[in-house]
Amino acid sequence: MIAIIDYNVGNIMSVRNALNRLGYECLVTDDPDTIREADKIILPGVGEASSAMRQLRERNLDSVIIKLAQPVLGICLGLQLMCRFSDEGMTDGLGIFNTSAHKFPPRNLVPHMGWNNIYDVEGPLLSGLRQEEDMYFVHSYYAELCLETTAKTDYILPFSSALQKDNFYAVQFHPEKSGEAGSTVLKNFIEL
Repeated sequence: MIAIIDYNVGNIMSVRNALNRLGYECLVTDDPDTIREADKIILPGVGEASSAMRQLRERNLDSVIIKLAQPVLGICLGLQLMCRFSDEGMTDGLGIFNTSAHKFPPRNLVPHMGWNNIYDVEGPLLSGLRQEEDMYFVHSYYAELCLETTAKTDYILPFSSALQKDNFYAVQFHPEKSGEAGSTVLKNFIEL
């Protein structure tokens, strides 16, 4: 079973619909026991970091997520919440990845919205993607580069567009909105 964590943020139904189109059944839930028993877990997210972390804490899902042993995928805000800290609302994150999320400097257009490429691609989640594959992004905060970075993107500065540590994977882009390349990422995750 694939569980999509429901914690009152946007993008949950888009992820569910993308998985359904690929032929995978999934369950949207905030039940800790259901999440613990799932084969794969997705932490999606479009929203504001401090209120999203508050929602996770109120449901006691923060402590559940960090103890999971099965594959977990964070998407967009989900990636940022899996970091140590976010400048957005001065928020402590889950601390899975040893990096922080910062707001893009106010040059160019913020948010970073639209198609951009990923490079220095590595790891099983991104298997089958070409270097400089285009993905769809919508975000104002970015995760700094770190040892857990498995793909990079440049927008004003280079940032982590994918991260991995043990069973935890995360992408800043939206695979559910990134066409065939995004479908490859979702399939790779389900087949881990």
